Amino acid sequence: MSTPDGYENTPQNSHEGEAEDVSGAEAQVIPLHGPGREKPEAAAHADRDLRESEEAQEHLRQQERRPDAPVVEFPGAARISPAKTRPAVEAADALPASLKAALGFLRDRLTGDYTVDEFGFDAELTDTLLMPPLRALYDKWFRVDTFGVENLPTDGGALLVSNHSGTIPLDALMTSVAVHDHAPGNRHLRGLGADLVFQVPLVGSFARKSGQTLACNADAERLLRKGELVGVWPEGFKGIGKPFSSRYKLQRFGRGGFVSAALRTGVPIIPVSVIGAEEIYPKIGDIKLLARLLGLPYFPVTPLFPLLGPLGAIPLPTKWSIEFGEPIRTDSYDADAVDDPMLVFTLTDQVRESIQQSLYKRLSQRKSVFKG
Repeated sequence: MSTPDGYENTPQNSHEGEAEDVSGAEAQVIPLHGPGREKPEAAAHADRDLRESEEAQEHLRQQERRPDAPVVEFPGAARISPAKTRPAVEAADALPASLKAALGFLRDRLTGDYTVDEFGFDAELTDTLLMPPLRALYDKWFRVDTFGVENLPTDGGALLVSNHSGTIPLDALMTSVAVHDHAPGNRHLRGLGADLVFQVPLVGSFARKSGQTLACNADAERLLRKGELVGVWPEGFKGIGKPFSSRYKLQRFGRGGFVSAALRTGVPIIPVSVIGAEEIYPKIGDIKLLARLLGLPYFPVTPLFPLLGPLGAIPLPTKWSIEFGEPIRTDSYDADAVDDPMLVFTLTDQVRESIQQSLYKRLSQRKSVFKG
């Protein structure tokens, strides 16, 4: 017998009927919300709203608990006061400037993050490694006084022409320090050196890295057009190798190649006079045979060298002065003025006389070789 719903009518209180249903018919899966068992629509909406309300309240409870979450400190953390800790950047700023520069230099060398110009000049290496010992000589040993730095341009090119002396060309190095430390803008002096300087192992490499280049018109003009301060010492080996008896007497300035470079580029020529370098190694003799064997222009004999060996190579602590004279302009001449040999000779002689007169003036005011 079947019911209108399609289910058999089994006795509700008969165990026998239950056994027959289990053994003889497949189990029926009765849907939770089958026909006649659906939830009312209002109840379903209420149930869903309740779940959403509970989720929202749980989210709010989690947000309120976060600020109060316990902070677990590592062992030993209590010994460090948060107020006393500083960021790494502040700690780096507290380092001395020299140490920071050294660390920055090492970092750049290891990473290769540094620049070298077309002439081999390495400004970072020069400022970090070469300038400090030269500056110590400048300030402590020779106690250099500098005059006329206002005559150096703050920008643009200029040709600095100086007397040369001292057996070893320390005057060129001290002039470089004077330009860098006392002239406006801390500019580097790009010196023009003789061939021999770049042929000596290690010396030639450091000369290139410190901004020196070969003394030729092509390199000089390229540097001047780039707006560099270029230094030239026209006396050459005749100046630094002259005997002590000829001190402060300028030798021949050559054929005026430096004037030609200034005329072609239109930069001013600045005469430079150096007092004190003549006495650091008083040359009283020359061993010509030894000079030829070593490929040197001269082998000097001084009161202390070679008699005292390496100790005789220590320069005497004379008192120095470096003066930058008034610029001699070249931009007022025509473009073809460089081809006029008389003009070149006249300007060369003018620069030479200006330096010589400045030397005589400073010497007349000096009271002592070692005290100035």
